[in-house]
Amino acid sequence: MFGGFGPTEIIVILLIVLLLFGAKRIPEVAQGLGKGLREFKKAAKDIQKDIDKAGEEDKTTEK
Repeated sequence: MFGGFGPTEIIVILLIVLLLFGAKRIPEVAQGLGKGLREFKKAAKDIQKDIDKAGEEDKTTEK
């Protein structure tokens, strides 16, 4: 299902998360995780743009 995890494994993981963080903190943790993923994707996109731009500059200087 998810990266080789079946439904049973996912339920066990969710129960462990519930026990570790408690029901009240789970939304805070999920929000922080979401923000972190957004920042990571944005940084990866910016790096890819820089690489593409550098590749284009190299093509124009070779001619």
